[in-house]
Amino acid sequence: MIPHHVYYQLAVVGLLWLCVMLHYVWSSRGAVSLQPPAEPVPSKFKRKPSNEPKPFEGLTQKPQCAACEHDANHPMPPAPRRPDPMPPTNRRPRVIDTSRHFCPHAGCDYRGWLGLGNLRANGHPSGGLWRQLQCTSCEGYFLETHGTIFHGKREAVELLVRVLACFAEGLGIRATARVFEIDPTTVLQWLVEAAEQLQAFSAYFLCDVHVRQLQLDELYAVIRDLKNGEISEKKAIKRLERSRHWGWTAIDPESQRLLAIDIGPRTLAMAQRVVHHVVQVLASGCVPLFLTDGFKEYATALLTHYGQWVQPERRQATGPRPKPRWIPLPELLYAQVIKTVRRRRLVRLGRRVVFGTLEAVEQVLATCGWQINTAFIERMNLSIRPHVAAVGRRVSTLCKGEDGLRQQLALSHASYNFCLPHASVRQPLPCS
Repeated sequence: MIPHHVYYQLAVVGLLWLCVMLHYVWSSRGAVSLQPPAEPVPSKFKRKPSNEPKPFEGLTQKPQCAACEHDANHPMPPAPRRPDPMPPTNRRPRVIDTSRHFCPHAGCDYRGWLGLGNLRANGHPSGGLWRQLQCTSCEGYFLETHGTIFHGKREAVELLVRVLACFAEGLGIRATARVFEIDPTTVLQWLVEAAEQLQAFSAYFLCDVHVRQLQLDELYAVIRDLKNGEISEKKAIKRLERSRHWGWTAIDPESQRLLAIDIGPRTLAMAQRVVHHVVQVLASGCVPLFLTDGFKEYATALLTHYGQWVQPERRQATGPRPKPRWIPLPELLYAQVIKTVRRRRLVRLGRRVVFGTLEAVEQVLATCGWQINTAFIERMNLSIRPHVAAVGRRVSTLCKGEDGLRQQLALSHASYNFCLPHASVRQPLPCS
């Protein structure tokens, strides 16, 4: 037998031989000059993406707007002819001023006309609070509260005003009823009538408006949609059936006027509807700077109402002519504020000019010392939430339908523009 120490000696010799061989191999590799790796040949099919914005080439078809089509198919009737003023009579001169009232009766030539001398006071019927008026043209009688929320009401005017003021400050229907000890159904009826009147009031005064810039945004709202006849109230409460609705707003940041407010889903059709409303409010030929968030449907809606057909130039001497393109007007300026939110925190804020040039946008904003932002409309949304009970966060005053939410927003719209004091729009009175 071979002794064990011989195996140990052979193992040591083998390790020494292996170390010598590795030393020669590494030294020979180090003697060879290291060549830099060859650069890959760029392919002609791969191009680096450019960060520069591409010019808008236009659309081959004009985007459709349901409101514009409705106005085209249902044109406004021609304005009625103004009748001649009533000649004075030999009776005693009239002491009561009736120049702010008009005859409401259908078929009367003087219906809707003010200050034509066709009305005269006829006392207080049954000793009531309101005066009765008579039209000398149609011999019809009516109260001076006709067409207002006070018509046919036996309650005091101060009570109705205070109830509506509580609505405008964000108190719910049932809470208002408990405060003034009134039935909630009566309070709801007053809200419906007031909303109809205030919508007409806002439409009458908010017209032919001249602004230099507008900010548009959407306000998230939750309503509990209880459908009549489809599901029971118990089942609706159990399932907590809720549908998402958005409050669309448009504000002039310089004068702090709320020009438009509406309710609807966050879709292209609703964006078209809101922009159409804004166009109706603005004066003819007024094209302000529009500032919105990153919602892409705004660009299509603005392009629909502020666009024109343009015939592109030929690129080749032969062949068919290019199709006409629907492109924005040269004076249209539109910029977006793009926000990136992660875990309910703002992590990135970007700005992008969609229509127009950055220099033109900055020139409009330079008069106020601002930059591209939507801070004013976002602050407006924060002001709406505490003043409208139905859009508050985590509240028990949610509306059961879209109409109820629209009525409360109409009341808040008129209250914000015509009732609340605004320190930013105060002007000094001329000294007499």
